[in-house]
Amino acid sequence: MQSRDHEGSNTVSLAERRIFSASFKPLYDEGMGLVEQAADYLDGEGRAAAKGLSRVGATLYAAESMRLTTRLMQIASWLLLQRAANSGEMTRDQVATEKSKVRLDTASAQGDAAGWSELPDAFRAIVEHSLRLQALVRRMDDEIYGESGQPRVQAAARPGNPVSDQISLLKTAFAHG
Repeated sequence: MQSRDHEGSNTVSLAERRIFSASFKPLYDEGMGLVEQAADYLDGEGRAAAKGLSRVGATLYAAESMRLTTRLMQIASWLLLQRAANSGEMTRDQVATEKSKVRLDTASAQGDAAGWSELPDAFRAIVEHSLRLQALVRRMDDEIYGESGQPRVQAAARPGNPVSDQISLLKTAFAHG
């Protein structure tokens, strides 16, 4: 395995090469496409389907929808930061600082939860896709920036509003200069 010490090494990890090259676009497109797909589903077909669920199913659907949107917001934030670094809008150090606000560990109730099998197939497919994408992004993040270490602990311990943190992160990613 290649060294993660990028200061004293000339090696570049495969994940880093993927993120900081043209091959990042398919990953970016997949992530942002999944955000759009989930939003369309939750605002349309999913809303109608949720009305037919039992109380247990509806409660699980509501909770899992919030976890899904949180997970996708975190993935999108990470992807936007990597895109900003890739395009030269942010330095790698700036990205490393800002990405400490991103959490790539949003869990899911999944198959063992009461009412899971009652949830619409399309919804479960989106949740499962988001979990696979989160796992991929997390592996890449760990390979590029190091195992879940100090920055994530600080972010989790920091008091604040996660929505405000995300808005700030998105503003930073789109800021020019």
